[in-house]
Amino acid sequence: MNKSELIASIAEKSKLTKKDVEVVLKGFIESVEETLEKGDKVQLVGFGTFETRKRAARVGRNPRTKEEIEIPESTVPVFKAGKEFKDKVNK
Repeated sequence: MNKSELIASIAEKSKLTKKDVEVVLKGFIESVEETLEKGDKVQLVGFGTFETRKRAARVGRNPRTKEEIEIPESTVPVFKAGKEFKDKVNK
C-alpha cells in the first residue's frame, strides 16, 4: 500500500474527503518527525512507538574494493510495534 492508497482507505473508513485525510496524514508525519528530531518519542498505545536510537561508529567494507571504511555514529528512527498491533498481524 502506498501513500495515495492509504489516504483513500482512511477516507473511506472515516467518511472524510481525501483532501482532508491528506492534510491530517501530512500533519501526523510532520509531528512525528519533529518529535523525533527533538530526541523524544511518540507512543500510540496499542499501535506502537516511534523513537530514535544511536548507532555506534563502526568499520565497514566497500564491497567493490574490499577497502575498509569508517562509518560514523548516527541516529536512526525506529518503530516498535505494540502488543495489540502484533496480535492482529499474527492471527
